[in-house]
Amino acid sequence: MQQNRQIENLKATGLVNACVIIAVFACTLILGAWSEVPGQQKAPQRQPKPAPIKPIPDDVMLRIVRAEDERRWDNDLGILLFDKDARVRVRAALAAGRIGDERATASLTALLQTDMEESVRAMSAFALGETESAVAAAALSDAAQKVKETSEVRARAIEALGKIIAALPKADEARGQALGQVILKTLDDELRRSPKPNRAVVLLGLTAALRARPTGAGAIVAKFLSSGDVRVRGDAANTLARLRAKDGLEQLRLLLASDTDAVVRANAARVLGAAEDTASLDTLIARASNDTDERVRVSSIRALASLKDARAAASLSNRASTLMSAYRAAKASGSEHPRETNELLEIATSLSRLLANTSDERAIAWLRAFREMESASPEIEIAFARIAPFIYLRETPLNKLADERLRAEMMRDWRRVSALAQALSEISGISAEAAGSGIVSLQADAQIILRSWIDDSSLPAQAAPDVLRALAAFKGSDFNQVLRKQMSAKDVVVRATAAELLGELQPDEANARALAEALPASTRDELNDASLSILDSLAKQKSPAANEAIKTMLDSQDNLVRRRAATLLKANGAGDFSQRVAPISPRNTAGDYARALARLGKSVRAVVSTDKGAFTIELLPDDAPLNVDNFVQLAQSGYFNNITFHRVVPNFVVQGGDPRGDGNGGPGYQIRCEINEVTYERGAVGMALSGKDTGGSQWFVTHSPQPHLDGGYTVFGRVVAGMEVVDRVARGDRISKITVTESARDASKSSTTPPGETKKKRTGKP
Repeated sequence: MQQNRQIENLKATGLVNACVIIAVFACTLILGAWSEVPGQQKAPQRQPKPAPIKPIPDDVMLRIVRAEDERRWDNDLGILLFDKDARVRVRAALAAGRIGDERATASLTALLQTDMEESVRAMSAFALGETESAVAAAALSDAAQKVKETSEVRARAIEALGKIIAALPKADEARGQALGQVILKTLDDELRRSPKPNRAVVLLGLTAALRARPTGAGAIVAKFLSSGDVRVRGDAANTLARLRAKDGLEQLRLLLASDTDAVVRANAARVLGAAEDTASLDTLIARASNDTDERVRVSSIRALASLKDARAAASLSNRASTLMSAYRAAKASGSEHPRETNELLEIATSLSRLLANTSDERAIAWLRAFREMESASPEIEIAFARIAPFIYLRETPLNKLADERLRAEMMRDWRRVSALAQALSEISGISAEAAGSGIVSLQADAQIILRSWIDDSSLPAQAAPDVLRALAAFKGSDFNQVLRKQMSAKDVVVRATAAELLGELQPDEANARALAEALPASTRDELNDASLSILDSLAKQKSPAANEAIKTMLDSQDNLVRRRAATLLKANGAGDFSQRVAPISPRNTAGDYARALARLGKSVRAVVSTDKGAFTIELLPDDAPLNVDNFVQLAQSGYFNNITFHRVVPNFVVQGGDPRGDGNGGPGYQIRCEINEVTYERGAVGMALSGKDTGGSQWFVTHSPQPHLDGGYTVFGRVVAGMEVVDRVARGDRISKITVTESARDASKSSTTPPGETKKKRTGKP
């Protein structure tokens, strides 16, 4: 009852304040009109100096940030949506979106429809998208199509619609399609404004289209390929690639062949590959071999794999030979992970698709040579297994596992075992039609090897998940017994993987019992991976006993676990326990908040020293204060020292910050997302996630614009110097240290880039 009264008070307060704001604005207009009645003389007045922009008061910022961190929506925050200061209303609206409580939708909608400040209306639209509430769809559609509305608000409304449509359940597909047509109409209207369509509306509309996937999107999006704006061309191609559309192929071939911008050429290659456009074969081969930009070469190499035309294999092999010379020279000069590694691994992956089951001698010889220098690369092992499965299984080390010394040496290198397991998994999917009847015997041998590893007490914990997944690919009749045994493993990620795989099997009483029995122990883990995986798999059992086990987690100290339990129970029809989810008990103290907020308005930079050199990140405390504070605290404690970049995906991201090195590690706690309007341009620094509010210590840097990440992952920095170093980073390169400095900010430089705008390059900086 108390909570209901607070809600009603909030609504009443919101309406009153909204009316006051409107009244004040109306009075201002009336007085202004009266003061300029014709015939009245106005005394000349000295133009006052512009008053300095005052920041939001500290106590107000603290209220907002604390509410965000606690994921708490109440009257204390809600009343700020109608504060007399527009900057407070903007910041409170952003907080409401981050919190994601649907109760804020009405107030945000009111601001979108009635607030007189463009910045408030725009942020309200952005926030409504973050709530993903379908209740806001109608208001956003109206704002997007409102003739007199500003382009900034229209752009944010379209962006929000895309997020809401993407979050709709499958049962609402028809509604999603109808809303998606609003996005397409908005884009089409901008085309009619040619030659001056609004850039912000177009760019955010293209991103909305790739999220919403409305029928007919390809035909509209393809029209932007001829835009004179390089960013619009690039984003249009990116959208087509993600839609896997087959529109505009002729124009895309021209862009791939002759566009002056590398991102446009790379994205054109991606579309042509996704569309399996055989007419682009020769152009893709040329770009894969000779383009001056690695991003274009990599995207073309991947596209050739999608075309599945073996004629490309010779050219890729020639390119590999050229790169190997530079790779060997770099190795000889002391580089442990030469830059050429990234491109060579992409070639290995593509050759494995083009030459599957051919036992191509040239490819095998190259893979053997490459393997000698990169002994723990999954791409090399997988390629070998795909191209020549019978030869692969008879080669060292797989043919000498009886040698205890060799086996013990191999088990000391978890990356090597993991790579071999992933390759053995590929053998499970080879058919007798493709490889001959002998493949059945080969698959049996592969299973024997994997079984011996999972039963070996010396198997490294980081390798066990890939061994389990490889065994799962063979679909053994007793695999559930193997998984149930692993539910008592010491390593949390091993248990999480076993639980996840149990959930992929048919519901089974013994499996459900094993999951329920493992759940209490998972609450004592530093990481919550096992708890979350167990809950997901219990929910798939669809039994009363499994639901009862899930209910025990409604009182978990971990908010993510409580939230997952409540969500699963509701989906299973076992009750609505959403009120037991919030609020979050934050790990941050008053001192932590004070330290984070003290950086607002300051320049905060981090110099990341790596095996390949150093690059500088400008951190963004105004946009993500707690994420920045978390990064700074970890860096200053030496947390990142000697940690590798465990993930490098050329023309996408480099990612580091995992102390385990396998992509599953973290600091032992989670931080909240601080989604903001900063976009994922080239060099953006974001927080890696495995779901909402799961950030910790893993972060990434983008090689090129990635608009599909906007509004989904927290941007908390940007690389402002040394981007060429980021481009050279290969998987396995280490961070030696990160040094953070703080100083007063140059007032002439903005901390964020306006939507639809590209920040101009400064000398020596991206």
